[in-house]
Amino acid sequence: MEKRYLRDNLDADLEERMVFVGGPRQVGKTTLAISLLGHDQDESSPGYLNWDVLADREDILAERIPSGQSRIVFDEVHKYAQWRKLIKGLYDKNKTSVSFIVTGSARLDYYRKGGDSLQGRYHYYRLHPFTLMESGDTPDAATVERLLKFGGFPEPYLRGEELFHRRWQREHSARVIHEDLRDLENVREVSLLDLLLSHLPACVGSPLSVNSLSKLMQVAHESVERWLTIFERLYVCYRIPPFGAKRIRAVRKEKKLYFWDWSRVSDPGPRFENMVAGQLLKYCHYVEDTEGHEMEMRFIRDTDKREVDFVVLRDGRPEFAVECKSGERSASPACRYFRERTDIPRFYQVHLGTKDFGNAAAGTRVLPFATFCSELELP
Repeated sequence: MEKRYLRDNLDADLEERMVFVGGPRQVGKTTLAISLLGHDQDESSPGYLNWDVLADREDILAERIPSGQSRIVFDEVHKYAQWRKLIKGLYDKNKTSVSFIVTGSARLDYYRKGGDSLQGRYHYYRLHPFTLMESGDTPDAATVERLLKFGGFPEPYLRGEELFHRRWQREHSARVIHEDLRDLENVREVSLLDLLLSHLPACVGSPLSVNSLSKLMQVAHESVERWLTIFERLYVCYRIPPFGAKRIRAVRKEKKLYFWDWSRVSDPGPRFENMVAGQLLKYCHYVEDTEGHEMEMRFIRDTDKREVDFVVLRDGRPEFAVECKSGERSASPACRYFRERTDIPRFYQVHLGTKDFGNAAAGTRVLPFATFCSELELP
C-alpha cells in the first residue's frame, strides 16, 4: 500500500493550516500522519509526539516541541481536556515555521462544533477503512469477497487470515470499550455497553428501534440513545436518517445503523449492505472534507414498507440512490416506485455477481458492486 487516499490532500493543506485526522481506532491514522513527516520516518521520529507516552506528554504540556522539525504530529492529544487551547497556543506561536498534524478519535470532530477556538486554523479529515478502490488489489469479485470477509481495517484485511481477524476484532472491541470509553466518556455502565455492542450487529439492515433495545436491556430509552451516541463518537457505528419527499409517505423517525467494521455483521445480506454503506459514507466524507459540499446519506422507506437502501445528497439535492442485492436480480419494484415520485436522478442496484444491465421501466441500472465503484470513481 503506497499511500492512503487522503495523503495528497493533507500534504497540500499543511502548507497553510493545521490538519486534524479523526477516525476509528486502528484505521491507520498514525501511519498516515507519520508518512507526512517523510518517507523514512516512524514512531521514533522526533516529529512524532504521542500523548500516551509519558515523556511526550510532559513535553506537550510544557509546550516544548522538537527543534529542526518542519512538521509535528500530535497523536491522541484529545485525551487532554484542554487540548484545543494548548494546540491553539502552539500553532499561533509557530505557524510560520512548523506545520501541525493532530490525530485522534471522534472527539476531534465532536468538539469542533459551536464555539471553536481553533476556527480557521485547521482542516478536518475523517479517515475510513480500505474500500474497493483503495484496497491495493484489482477491483474485482475476489477483492470484494476479501473485503466482505475481513473488513476494511488495514491489519486484518492485509493479513487475510481468519484466526488473526477473530483475535483482532475481539481485542479491538475490548480496547474501545475499556480504554477509549474510559478516557473519553463518563460512563459507569461499561458492562451494559458491552452487551449492547454485542447485540447491534443483528440490527443492521433494518430500521433501528431504540424502544426495542431499551426493553431488551431493561434500561431507559434515554440510556440506550446516549450509549448509541457514544459509539458514534468513538467511530464504532453510525446511523442514517430516512429521506422524505412530498409524494411518498416516508417514515420519519427510525434510523438505520451500520458499523465502521462491517465484518462484525454475520448475516451475508446485511454485511454486504453495510459494506456498501461504508463505501458511500467514505465518498460523502471525502467530498465534504476536500471540497466543502454538504453531503448526506439517507435511506428511503415508506409506510407500506417499500424501501431503497441508500440515497446520497449533495447540498440538499439527491445525487443518486443505491439498492443492494446479493444476487443478480432484476431491478427492485421499489426503485421504479420511488423514481416516479421523487427527484432522485439516478438509481443503481448493486450486486455480487457479474451481470450489468439497465431496466428502462424501473429507470435503474443493475450492475456489479465493483463496476459501480470504478465508474463513479469512489475513493
